[in-house]
Amino acid sequence: MKKICITLLLITSVIHHNFAQTKTYATSGLEMIMSWADMTDNTQSVNSNFRFAPVINIQSFFNVDFNEHFGLFTGLAVRNVGYIYGNYTLTTTNAASVTTTKTLEKRFRSYNIGIPIGFKLGNLNKAFIYAGYELEIPFLYKEKTYDGGDKTDKITGWFSNRQQSFYNSVLVGVQFPYGLNVKFKYYLTEFHNEGFTAADGSKPYAGLKSNVFTIALSALIFKDTELNTPQKN
Repeated sequence: MKKICITLLLITSVIHHNFAQTKTYATSGLEMIMSWADMTDNTQSVNSNFRFAPVINIQSFFNVDFNEHFGLFTGLAVRNVGYIYGNYTLTTTNAASVTTTKTLEKRFRSYNIGIPIGFKLGNLNKAFIYAGYELEIPFLYKEKTYDGGDKTDKITGWFSNRQQSFYNSVLVGVQFPYGLNVKFKYYLTEFHNEGFTAADGSKPYAGLKSNVFTIALSALIFKDTELNTPQKN
């Protein structure tokens, strides 16, 4: 019994000590996103082109640091996510039943509202790693078509059925000393809604499976004005 009491007292002391160091604060910042897509088109593996999106990517976090080495975060973000399909094949059949194919470039993007949740581990005042999950809700879809470098078509839609209603993603990143931040993110949900049917009855995304992968660069996104700092004796 005595040993149990001592153990409980030690656990209580550790918990009290950790929470006594807890601080909460808000942070925010911009990020520059580079993206590609893991793609198959009708079971054939295809490559996507490099895409760079320096705007509009805004994120704010609410941080809870339990001590100097471990913390949690959540927040809200607006993010520009997409990919480029450089060898998109368009097949058409005319009234004379003559079929033709043409290679085009498709640029897909979506503005999303993101809600992340994750943890931080390391020296939170200098360098640390972090990881987590993020739910993203797309609200503005854009699709552009290029033929030989010339833009031939543009599609824009609010809360479009051409894409999924929400995206699940996982993330991992590194916060370096002096504030530079690198984040890697993979979207578990496919970018397009394969079952979407256009006005002409076609299904432009049937068989097109694309999961976006991003690398984001930012600065000082986990360091800002503190909302609550423990009092020092």
